[in-house]
Amino acid sequence: MEYDEQDFLMISGIQHYQFCPRQWALDHIEHQWRENYLTTEGHAIHEHVHDAAVKEKRGNLLITRGMPVQSRQFGIYGVCDAVEFHRDKEAGVAIFGYSGSWLPCPVEYKHGHLKTDQSDQMQLLAEAVCLEEMLVCQIDYGYLYFNETHARVKVEFDPALRQQFSEICTAMHQLWQRQYTPKVRPSKKCQRCSLQELCLPQLTEKETVSTYLKRRLSS
Repeated sequence: MEYDEQDFLMISGIQHYQFCPRQWALDHIEHQWRENYLTTEGHAIHEHVHDAAVKEKRGNLLITRGMPVQSRQFGIYGVCDAVEFHRDKEAGVAIFGYSGSWLPCPVEYKHGHLKTDQSDQMQLLAEAVCLEEMLVCQIDYGYLYFNETHARVKVEFDPALRQQFSEICTAMHQLWQRQYTPKVRPSKKCQRCSLQELCLPQLTEKETVSTYLKRRLSS
């Protein structure tokens, strides 16, 4: 199955969906969004690295930034922070303007630290599958670079991670096709969400109208 371009979803939305499906739907389906200090800092980092005019070549390493990518198989599109092309005679692909064969490796820049919900890994894998489809190659790993700690973490794209990624893409497209926003499920994450005032998760803790009427009529 291949998706039409009109149904392509943003790669950056995968992180929102992993954090909270309702947050993703409010943003990408209902087009509601508010910034907080975390999202603002994240935008600043990506603006710095998304300079498509910047290309570096260091011996057997070629680095390009702000590279647009897409996948018809998964119906996603976006921009890679950076893609490192390592010279590789066996698994590499040809690149216009450069001799030899090169194997791409996506690098995603983040602000703080590795998240426990695997949203960072899923976003990085999304970029990898786009590169695989566009360049007809196999990418086994990528890197997450954390600006705050200057740590570079290698992410292996194993079958389990790929299966989970495929399921997430399918779930996102199902919501998109239905234009459905999931109900809120309050948790500690709500305190860090920039859409807290739009989502109003605290309302679910209050008595419903039906419960109120039943209580009043039975008294």
